[in-house]
Amino acid sequence: MQEASIGWTQEPHLSVQQLTSMRGLNRRFLELAGKGSSWSGWGTQVALLSPPQRAAAADCPYALFDLRFQDEAHWRGRMQSASAWCIADAPRADDELVDFVRLVLFYTWHLASSPGFAAHLLLGMREDTADAFRRVPVDALPALASSEAVNLAPRWNHCGAYWTALLGAAARSDPAALRRVQLSGLQLAAAAQLPSEPREV
Repeated sequence: MQEASIGWTQEPHLSVQQLTSMRGLNRRFLELAGKGSSWSGWGTQVALLSPPQRAAAADCPYALFDLRFQDEAHWRGRMQSASAWCIADAPRADDELVDFVRLVLFYTWHLASSPGFAAHLLLGMREDTADAFRRVPVDALPALASSEAVNLAPRWNHCGAYWTALLGAAARSDPAALRRVQLSGLQLAAAAQLPSEPREV
């Protein structure tokens, strides 16, 4: 299968390097999911994908994973106490998972510290969260990886239709369908940024 090359680099707010790194992290996340994670029932579907199919599914201009990036209160609290954390204080987690989360945290810090909207566009991060990452010293990040590993989850895990369509298009080696699903992820990302209206009782 040829990888779906769909011109995400035309996005003026994102660099080729940012998109390449995002794609690599997405691929590693799908590899973790395919090894039997407890995130969702679609882990079996991921395991059945060939490496080129998994790479094609990972080729999105946004993260396929989430670390509670829209939860401003969570990250504000975590970053305020980050300097007090020690690696030994964190609960024990799977080494491969912690390594991935450590990479994500460093990449997140880099995006948040860069000018522009990359953290917002790629991770769905709120501005207050990006600001919290900017203010924390980079050497405090490794100690957070073990404790934050429990928060790693598929992005839009509640949206089974998205994941079924994404993995199904990748498995069928259907670049046009895969592009449509990947574009629908941009709609999900935009919808997640809309303020929720109070519901009438």
